[in-house]
Amino acid sequence: MKLYTLISASVVVVLAIFFSLPLLNPTYWLNLNLKSWLWIPIPSSSLSSSSLIADLVVRNGVIYTSDESLPFADSMAIHNGRILRLGNFSFVQELAGDGTEELDLGGKVVVPGFIDSHVHLIYAGLQMARVELHGVNKKDEFVRKIKEAVRNAKEGSWILGGGWNNDLWGGELPLASWIDDITPYTPVWLNRMDGHMGLANSLALKLSGISNLTKDPEGGTIVRTVDGEPTGLLIDSAMKLLLPYIPEDTVNERREALVRATNHALMRGVTTVVDFGRYYPGVSAELSWEDFSDVYQWADASEKMMIRVCLFFPMETWLRLLPYADEPHNYGLQVTESEILYNMTMASEKSGLQVAIHAIGDRANDLILDIYESVVSTNGMRDRRFRIEHAQHLAPGAAARFGQQGIVASVQPLHLLGDADSATKKLGTDRAQKESYLFWSLLASNALLAFGSDWPVVDINPLGGIKTAMKRIPPGWDDAWIPSECLTLNDALKAHTISAARACFLDNDLGSLSPGKLADFVILSTDSWDDFAAEGSASVEATYVSGVRAYP
Repeated sequence: MKLYTLISASVVVVLAIFFSLPLLNPTYWLNLNLKSWLWIPIPSSSLSSSSLIADLVVRNGVIYTSDESLPFADSMAIHNGRILRLGNFSFVQELAGDGTEELDLGGKVVVPGFIDSHVHLIYAGLQMARVELHGVNKKDEFVRKIKEAVRNAKEGSWILGGGWNNDLWGGELPLASWIDDITPYTPVWLNRMDGHMGLANSLALKLSGISNLTKDPEGGTIVRTVDGEPTGLLIDSAMKLLLPYIPEDTVNERREALVRATNHALMRGVTTVVDFGRYYPGVSAELSWEDFSDVYQWADASEKMMIRVCLFFPMETWLRLLPYADEPHNYGLQVTESEILYNMTMASEKSGLQVAIHAIGDRANDLILDIYESVVSTNGMRDRRFRIEHAQHLAPGAAARFGQQGIVASVQPLHLLGDADSATKKLGTDRAQKESYLFWSLLASNALLAFGSDWPVVDINPLGGIKTAMKRIPPGWDDAWIPSECLTLNDALKAHTISAARACFLDNDLGSLSPGKLADFVILSTDSWDDFAAEGSASVEATYVSGVRAYP
């Protein structure tokens, strides 16, 4: 499928920023990005159902549309990748002709193609071929997985992987000494699930010149023993001391990663993703641009784009664009970190670009809400759809501000499963029970709620996220974490479909099964809407993109 740009050539490569502050204090972690669009081809929306013959008629199902004007249908007609008509079979069948194919759903539930509002697509594809530590909840299992990787690796080659979460085994941070005995000749680097911390074995530390004499870089920490020796853990910009010594992923490896990640996304029913790239603190901002030219443009030319992708780039590379060509070094008056962020947001907004800022903790969210409010006050009202990514912990009154200011809350329901126990330890019981993952409060405030995964932080799994948003029961818990924040199936589905589309200005073409829109849809395993609404349990049987089966 051919890739093409939705916006004009002058802004196809878009300025974006990741502005990072220390992760260990989640109150202050935030990043900023701006968007560019990359798509597989979009067929013309100039459809007149009275004069066209359907290529495909889908019938005998429970079709949930995410469109309030017609919430359900049992049949759907598709022509040239777009929906012609929905309704009962006799109404839809009027558009069938000699060449029309027919798909009998057998009573199964159909939903719009899922939109994952926050992924790191190529990085996730790379991780799929490395040591997988997601879900590991015991030190012995952690060590066993590394030992197994050593057996399958060439001596001297790097062992890479990640996804570990020390909270799952009680909170103790891993040490190089855990794996040094089994990796004497093999350097190892293992990212934590959030990408802001990693574990190196002693050989990797030696190869990168990190010792007890090495100073902490600005914005990063070399975790040390009481004697000052590195433990193997590197945080944020301290990772820059080691990462240059790891062989770069080849172009072919990154291309294979895109294909691998795309196939996995389709298996999960995901037809569109918002990709924030491989950039995170400690790595070069050039990675996003290298992936754009080496991988995405290759996928375009070779017609390997099987899902729709919205790309974000680090804004520190914004000088590649023209809006400030006359004053390339003019950022305005920069006094404090928050003022720098404000100036960058203001400049980006004036260029007509959508802004997304990452904020986890309550203070960070308040800061970003203040910045957005100030920008609107200065520049006047328009349809901006400012985004806050994560929005995990909100101070009293903050959820209401999302709605009042028209801010998109781009949240990741599956994260609450791993955060429930640690949130109480880090925030205290009262704050954890009042401020965490306030999905219902955000919706009640009329905020636009968009669901994503942050893959590979957690697996890309919209149906799992939907069930989690409905039930909010973490592993080992009997009851919901903040039951008043549980969503209905309808609200959760919209957050992964039409609301996610609106959050990216894609709702004219995507997000609902409506006449004229793209025919991206998912067939689920269940044939009972009532059971699905009660339990939130289902699996993906087939995924269609533009009316063509893409999985299996």
